[in-house]
Amino acid sequence: MTIQLNTDKNLTIHQEYEDKIQTQITEALSRFSDLITRLEVHLSDENGSKDGLEDKRCLLEARISGKEPIAVTNVGNNYDLAITGALTKLKSTLETVAGKMKSY
Repeated sequence: MTIQLNTDKNLTIHQEYEDKIQTQITEALSRFSDLITRLEVHLSDENGSKDGLEDKRCLLEARISGKEPIAVTNVGNNYDLAITGALTKLKSTLETVAGKMKSY
């Protein structure tokens, strides 16, 4: 599974934090690693440089061989919360997809 990290112009990610995100995603989705060919992570700040609650957004787009891509979005007060929420949503969706694929 290839993980591609994208950010908007308001965010610069240091290598340490990028490694942490990669590890978090790899561990969370390890069960589905044979199903996902590529995972795109899009991090953005909805308010730009202004402060605000629930303004950090994480969009996860999972590419599955032979299927349409699956995309989930979550917002949070910080990027860690946004990523964790999006991973929870994606795991739930992937369990449904994996179940349907096994039934065929």
